[in-house]
Amino acid sequence: MASVRKLGKRTDQRVQLVYSQAAQLLWNGRIETTVERAKEVRRVVEKIITLAMRTYKDTVTVTKEKINMKDEKINVEFVNDGPKKLAARRHMMALLPDLQEVQGEKEKKAAYAERTKDIAHPLIEKIFREYAPKYDKRAEELGQRGGYTRILRTGARRGDDASKAILMLL
Repeated sequence: MASVRKLGKRTDQRVQLVYSQAAQLLWNGRIETTVERAKEVRRVVEKIITLAMRTYKDTVTVTKEKINMKDEKINVEFVNDGPKKLAARRHMMALLPDLQEVQGEKEKKAAYAERTKDIAHPLIEKIFREYAPKYDKRAEELGQRGGYTRILRTGARRGDDASKAILMLL
């Protein structure tokens, strides 16, 4: 049985902390935290990326009839998630907090709305569209699974002397 680091927190606080930091790592690509927290977050992130890699190709093409502006029926094709990808997406949505896209500094409100109108869960989309293909290609080239993160120790924190580390995606 794998041991779980308590991190000086109650169970509910510890779980929330780890999944919140995992979401921040997946969103930003790197976070700075303590070494013990980084090791726990790494376990979660590697499992999420592996799940995405196994299921990101599972899609189904569906054809639906729609009525256009001239009252004509036209067939439109949609690409939906297959059952495995849908289950993986729902599992990730249950675990990770829902991070939203941030409006750019000089980006107009209309441009921001246009850019984000089709994306309901940006973090989950980023995992499936960006990380899963990238790490799947890497796994085929190197012939290995796992090892998607790196922990770099940066020294001790001032005040309580806790070991600090930078956790980053490769």
